[in-house]
Formats: sequence, C-alpha cells, structure tokens
Amino acid sequence: MQCSQRVRALLLCKEMTNVSNKINNSPALRWAVLGLVSVTMMMGYIVAKQMSPLQYFLELPGDEGGLGWTSGEFGILAGSRGFFNVFLLMLFVGGIILDKTGVRFAGVLSCVLMLGGTAIDYYAIAFMDPSHMLNINLQWLGYSDPTIKLQVLVAALGFATFGIGYELCGITVSKVVVKWFTGKEMALAMGIQVALARLGTGLALSGAPKLASDFSLSTPILVGLFAVGVGLIIYLIYCSMDRKADTKTNETINSDEEKFHFKDMGATMKNPGFWLITMLCMLYYSALYPFLDFATKMMISKYGVEPSIAGNIPAILPYTSIVLTPLFGGMYDKIGKGATIMIIGTVMLTLVLMVFALPFNSSILAICLMLILGIAFSLLPSVLWPAVPKIVPMKQLGTAYSIIYYIQNIGLMLIPIVIGGVLQRNTSGTTVDYTDAMWIFTCIGIAAIVVSVMLLIIDRRKHYGLQDANISSN
Repeated sequence: MQCSQRVRALLLCKEMTNVSNKINNSPALRWAVLGLVSVTMMMGYIVAKQMSPLQYFLELPGDEGGLGWTSGEFGILAGSRGFFNVFLLMLFVGGIILDKTGVRFAGVLSCVLMLGGTAIDYYAIAFMDPSHMLNINLQWLGYSDPTIKLQVLVAALGFATFGIGYELCGITVSKVVVKWFTGKEMALAMGIQVALARLGTGLALSGAPKLASDFSLSTPILVGLFAVGVGLIIYLIYCSMDRKADTKTNETINSDEEKFHFKDMGATMKNPGFWLITMLCMLYYSALYPFLDFATKMMISKYGVEPSIAGNIPAILPYTSIVLTPLFGGMYDKIGKGATIMIIGTVMLTLVLMVFALPFNSSILAICLMLILGIAFSLLPSVLWPAVPKIVPMKQLGTAYSIIYYIQNIGLMLIPIVIGGVLQRNTSGTTVDYTDAMWIFTCIGIAAIVVSVMLLIIDRRKHYGLQDANISSN
C-alpha cells in the first residue's frame, strides 16, 4: 500500500512538472511573474512589521508625543495578527479557497483584506483617544491587567483583519512560485521572494521610527496603507499575465485527479514529515518574529541606542537576508542538503538568542549578533518553504500551507502576549530586564533544533528528497 502510494505520488509529481514546464517555458515570463508577486508580498511585510519599532514611541506619555501604552498592551497588538486566523480558523478557510478558486481570486482577496485592516489600524492610531479605557478580562490571552485602551482593541481588530489577508497572501504567493518554477530554480525563486519580503521588514524597522519621530505616530501606518494599495494593483497585473498564460497553454488543471477534495486532507494529516515541517516552522518563527517585535526597544533599554536609530540594528537581520536567502536557495537548488541546512539554521538562531540573554550591554555585540542572526534568518527559510512541495502533492499544497501558517500563527499570537507580560513584570521605572524574555526565546530555539534533527531522521526513512537538489536533471 505504501509503495503504491509512493508510485502514485511520483507520477503526480511528474505530471505536475510537465504542466509547469509548459507554463513556465519562458524564463523572462516566469521571472517577471516572480517579481510581481514578490513585490506584492513585500508590501504586506512593510505593514506586518511597521508597529514593532514603534513600541518605544507608543509607550511614551501623551505629553511627550506618545500614547501611554503599556508593554502588555503592545503585546496584545503584536499578537493580534493571528487572532482571526487562529480562533476563527480563517487560514483553513483561506487554504480551501485557494485550492478551490485558484491563485488569482485568492491573491486579490488577500490584498483587499490587507488594505482594509491597515485602514482600521490607521484610524485607531491617528484619530482615537488613548485615554478611553475598557474594563475587560483578557486573562485567557495572557493579559493580566483588568483594563485596556479601546484604541488598542480597535488597532488589534485592524491588525487581525490585516493578518487574514497577509497569511492568505503568503500561501498564495508560495503556490504561485510552485506553479511557475517546479522543476526549475524553485528554491532560488522562493529565496528571492523571501529576500524581497525581508526588504519590506527592513524598511519597516529602519523607516518607521524616523517617520514617527519626524512627523507623527500614524505616519508609518499611512505609508503602509499606500504600500498595500500599490500591492493590490501589482497583483492585478499578475492576474492578467497568469490568465493569458493559462489560455495560451490550455493547461488549467481541470482533471478530477488533480482537483482538491476534502478527503485529500487525510493524506496530509497522516504525513509525519508534514507535521515536523509544520512544528519547525512554528518554533522557528515564534522565536524570531516576536523577538523582532521587542528588539527595537531592547536596543534602547539594554544597549543604550538612540530611539530614532534603534530600529536600524534589528533591521540588520532582514537586510542581511536579502542577499543571503537567494544565495542559499540557489545552493539548495544545485546541491540539496536541505534538512542539514535546517539544523544549522536552528542552532545558530538558538546560540544568538542565548547570548542576548546574558548580561552584556555592548551595542557592538548587539550588532554582531544581529549579523549572525541574519545568516540564520536566511538559511532555514531558503530551504523550508521549497521543502513543502516535496512532501505534499500540488493539489493539496494550498491547504497544506494554510495548516502550516495556522499552527505558526498560534505561536505568533501567544508568544508576543507572553513576552509583553514578562517584560511588564520586569520593568522598574524606565529600566527593563530582558533576561527572562530572552531565555524563553532560547528554549523555543532548542525545541526547534530537536525538531529539525527529527526531520533529517524521518527524511532518511521516508525518502522525501529533502537532501536532494531541486533542479531536475532532465
């Protein structure tokens, strides 16, 4: 039974490659497609991280230009991006929409949701009164204070709405890359897409504090609103190109063999490699992205960096990965060793987080650690996302990505709230002790190392091909 399933999977993979080769036989066309969808995703990343470097400004008193937020309230906002995706199962819905309707409809829907959520965020920060408090019990989310600002809740609503579109855009763009680059330079293509996304993160981390300092706290969000609007226009251009390509090749997949069925989810759920990839993704990003959420203020409080430029140090991480992620992706295309690279990436991540937990406060050390973390930030994503199509068939790919993103969102929702509460308890006046928070991140990194080793072991048993090169020899 297992052998016949493997043969069937190989036949489906070969058929998918043949379809993809007819679609993407023009290098100029497929690289143009990659550029369009990658820029769309980059615009989403600008908004996703634009609030992170503003924590210091948000927590300033009103007479100093801030909104008087607490670390706990900022943690609620930082974690809210995953609220609807986790509690309303919107990522499952989005994955099914993607597999049922295709990349064009799902991509446009994701951009519209990002645009609407960012507009709500802008309204909350620019026009709402931060003194309006609500008595509400959010202890089930890890928020211990009995009151919270209405402004925070509305901003969280907007960020949660944005999060639906942001994650749907992520799985849609991933499926677009698989569609156009199967059998070609897929890891390099995904590396370039990730690199442009990192550029968006870097622009947000380094640019948002400057905009907030020179203009107002709402200015970075207004810039983000414009960015996702541009992203929607760019994706509509891609839709036109994709429609013409499908018409020209007459290769829109309509056969019953390649259509998505709900029963197909069972095969994905029973796949141990899929669950290990999912857990690795959740642990890795739960250690990394929430760390970035709080890193800018840590540079100010622990390392004595000026607030207006503090975001430049965490921005080293995404800027480094802009170059390295495509480089490592190209290497994976040619030489493979994906599971081994994942282990190396998680070990580097954990060691850096551990050093951040130690009582050293040199800004030079912080810069060096961020450079090393930038390498780790490039290594694992360059092989993790191209590894998923090796484990999951194309017709289940949208749903598989949605499950991965769903589990990831649980971590991305809960960890910032937990860290925000820990930091609030470890704050005395203007002094913040980051030791406990960084040890929490370190423990998550250790768990990621364990899972990556397990993935290498299961790959040797199940022969997923994670250690194999991506570029086909024929």
